Amino acid sequence: MSAASIRLQLADADATEAMGAQLALALSGCAGLVVFLHGDLGAGKTTLVRGWLRQLGATGAIRSPTYTLVEPYELAGRSLLHLDLYRLSAAAELEQLGVYDTPPESSVWLVEWPERGAGQLPQPDLSIFLQVAAAGREIRIEASPALVPVLTAAGLFPG
Repeated sequence: MSAASIRLQLADADATEAMGAQLALALSGCAGLVVFLHGDLGAGKTTLVRGWLRQLGATGAIRSPTYTLVEPYELAGRSLLHLDLYRLSAAAELEQLGVYDTPPESSVWLVEWPERGAGQLPQPDLSIFLQVAAAGREIRIEASPALVPVLTAAGLFPG
């Protein structure tokens, strides 16, 4: 999938949230976007999403939609879906969640545990892998060829 990837160290939760904000800012001009967030429990997936959503103007509590599975947002003139598929027992359950009413071509899908929706989700434009490291978190970001110039221009990918 990826034309390019980077690997960075994030010192703590604040740095993880700041990375989410940087990504949101860099990608705010994209018409549609599917972002897969990979990582074990506690790796920082929801923290990164929180930074992304705050950058776009979200206020109040932003929690992982572990029980609701989908949390919709209308921010900065666009629709966003924060999906947490951890509790899916079968990928076909995505159809029942109504996510396709907000098509990814014209919105942003931020998908935690995308492997639980394998075969039912669109291909990601961005895949983010988070893991706990000795000091904070390690993040690897893989971008589709279309996003590489955008992320490079924003200083997130090397030029």
